[in-house]
Amino acid sequence: MTSETPEPRSKLKTALVFSMLFAILGAVVVFGYFTTFRRPVTTIILIRHAEKIIDPNNPDVDLSAAGQTRAQEIARMFGDAGINAIYATQYKRTQETVKPLSDKTGVPVTIVNSKGTADLLVQIRAQHSGQTIFIAGHNNTVPEIIEALGGPKYPTIPETEYDNLYVVTVYRTGKAKVVKMKYGSPSQ
Repeated sequence: MTSETPEPRSKLKTALVFSMLFAILGAVVVFGYFTTFRRPVTTIILIRHAEKIIDPNNPDVDLSAAGQTRAQEIARMFGDAGINAIYATQYKRTQETVKPLSDKTGVPVTIVNSKGTADLLVQIRAQHSGQTIFIAGHNNTVPEIIEALGGPKYPTIPETEYDNLYVVTVYRTGKAKVVKMKYGSPSQ
């Protein structure tokens, strides 16, 4: 005599397997939730260096008078913004752009290679997660950094534009949002 109903032991095994699978799935969901929200939000403020002296024979020029004024405006705008790190490239124009901000905040300027976007991002992610970082770059490196952070692709900034400011918010999920705005006197 065969019975169509499964044995009680078989039902118990099935219930136990489903319970274990449900518990594992729940643990994975909870783990994913907490690891996502444990990662802090990072804010990166990017600008192209301020106006520079035009000298075709010198690749490492100083800021012009207009550039020095713009650098002071940056210090005024961001001096109390909670900046945790300031980056500039090996060129004087980027360093001079952030010097007033560094002086006002007491945050030292970290010098990076203008061609080292990948290295810069590794350093930011390793040392400044959840912080506010200020970066002075160049007309070609600022869009490159934004894209590498997960933002949209921007074209190279025109040679005559110095008043663009980008705030990149990198969320816990790794996605980025960019707010582009103008600051200081309009570029000539």
